[in-house]
Formats: sequence, C-alpha cells, structure tokens
Amino acid sequence: MDPSSIVISLGLLIGLAFGAVGLVSGFCLNSSVRDWLQNNDGRRIRGFALAIALAVLSTQLFAATGLVDFSKTIYLQPQFSAPLMFFGGVLFGYGMILANGCASRALVLLGRGNLRSLVVVMVIAVTAQMTLKGLLAPLRIPLLQWTQATPAFNSVPAVITRAGASEPLAHLLGALIVVVPLLLFAFSNGRFRRDRTQIAAGLAVGALVAAGWFATGYLGADDFNPVPVTSLTFVAPLADTLQYAMLSTGLTMSFGTALVPGVVLGSFLTALLTRGLRVEGYTSANHMLRSIGGAALMGSGGALAYGCSIGQGLTGLSTLAIGSFVAVAGILVGATAGLRGRLRVPALQPTSA
Repeated sequence: MDPSSIVISLGLLIGLAFGAVGLVSGFCLNSSVRDWLQNNDGRRIRGFALAIALAVLSTQLFAATGLVDFSKTIYLQPQFSAPLMFFGGVLFGYGMILANGCASRALVLLGRGNLRSLVVVMVIAVTAQMTLKGLLAPLRIPLLQWTQATPAFNSVPAVITRAGASEPLAHLLGALIVVVPLLLFAFSNGRFRRDRTQIAAGLAVGALVAAGWFATGYLGADDFNPVPVTSLTFVAPLADTLQYAMLSTGLTMSFGTALVPGVVLGSFLTALLTRGLRVEGYTSANHMLRSIGGAALMGSGGALAYGCSIGQGLTGLSTLAIGSFVAVAGILVGATAGLRGRLRVPALQPTSA
C-alpha cells in the first residue's frame, strides 16, 4: 500500500475505535463540563484531563525524537490570530451547550440512531464550509489578516528553547510542565480512581491522538505525495466529508474523510453488539431550533478556532501550541457562559401531549 492508502485505512480504524470508546464511556467535553459544574461530578472531566496528558506526552516524545515534523500542522504556524481563535472558541463552546453535544459526540450518537445528531452534523459541516470557503469567508479572511500576528514563539517548547534548552529537552520539559498537573488533577479524586470506564476511555482517546499523528506524520510521510499531518479533529473533516460525498469524482479521500464515517460505523457496531440501537428525534420545534443554532455556532466557531473540543482540546493541545491554549480557553468560557450566568441556556420544557 502507498502512504496515502495507509493513512486513509488508519483514519477509518482510528474512527472505528473512537466511535466505540465514545459510545461506551460518553467521552465528550460538553458532558464533562456539564457534570462538573452542574452535578458536582468530576469523573468525566478528569478522564478528559487524562486523555490530554497522554496525548501531550506521546506527541512531545514524537517531536523530541524527530519521528514527526509538527511544524507542518495547522497548530504550529508562525502566524495566528489569538483574538479570532478565542472568539471562535467562545462560539463553539456556547454552541456545544446549546446543541447539547460537540461535533464528535454528534457523530457517536448518530451511529446509535440519534436523528437529532444527523441535523447537527449536517449543519456543522455546511456552516464550517461557509466560513472556510463560502459566503462567510470574505468576512473571515479580512478579520484574520487584521488580527493575526507573528509572535516570538508559538509553543511552550519554543519558549523553553528560547531560554537556552536544546530542542529535544524543551519538548520533554514542556510535556512535564503540562502532564504532571493534569495527572495530579485526574487522580486526586477517589471517585475517578475507582471509575475504570473513565480511566480506560481517557487512556484510549489519548492513545488515538498519538496514533493519528503517527499515521499521518510518519507512515504517511512521502516527499512526492505528502499528506497533511493531523490527528483527531472533526469540524473541518465534517465539511470535507460532506463535500466528498457530493463531489467524490473530483476529490480524493483523506485521513479526515475516513475518520468521520469510521466514528459513525464504530458507534453503530458497538450499539448493535450491546443492543443499544434506538431511533431518537426532536421533542419539539424549539428543541430543533436550539439544536440547529448550536450546530451553526459550532461550525463557524470551529472554523475560526481551527478546531473543536477534540481538535483543539486534545490534538491541538498535544502540540503545546500557544494558539491551542487560546482556543481552548475560549471554548471553556463559551461553555461556562452556557451553563451559568445571564446567558445560561435554559432546560428544555417538556411538551404537552
């Protein structure tokens, strides 16, 4: 198999695994933050922290050994717009609460038979494409040009290198600075330490981020036919998958366009094996409008932030890129605003028969 075919095949397999893990464990930043802030249950957010820790550690080991060239990723570009990435993150975070789930969770639930998720997935794909290349692009591009800057450093390892450390040592030290607090946060809670499902989910998803980097950055490395170096992310891949479904004769598959159907298929097979398949729809017109609005915010916000709660919250953070920290901060601010305060999203009221 040529490198491109290997990357596509592994994208499908990684998607299958993510879909299965996501369905069994409920792995999702939306539910993690919601449980933590509203139910005082921090098990899922600690599982998410464990996933970040493993993703950061493995990614920085790849970088320190030169196994993968992360300078080719969208996260470590020399120029980026911190204001636009933060704003995009806020939009995505609030939309995530409004739609009651992020892009990756929508794919997982779609595989189980949730028809609401089909609407969410389609709206995210369309609005992301509109923001990246369509009607909203003429607004996004000038804003990007006006607000982007070229900072002295674009990642935590770059800061450490500037202080005099060698590049491999900088990657290892940068990983320790982030990983140690995350692990302490995760395992300081007794309920989490006893929750084998969330621990396994965190380890599995962190490993899948590493697998994505290895697939695209090492196995897919080809000077004559290079593939984008990337890993788990869902906003742009959803847009690309929709475009591929409509115009496949003029396009080629990629890691992302294999990852998306892989997640749905992995969730479907898991639901089938566990007898969890069930068709679900909207309970009211208000429910549908809220879902569409949240999906639109996630599509546009994810495009502005260069990623979603997984794309920036795990994959981007694993590179220790400064821009990823900015985007994730925006996502958390938007999610918190949707759960608390004046902009809090009210609970759906049951409809009368």
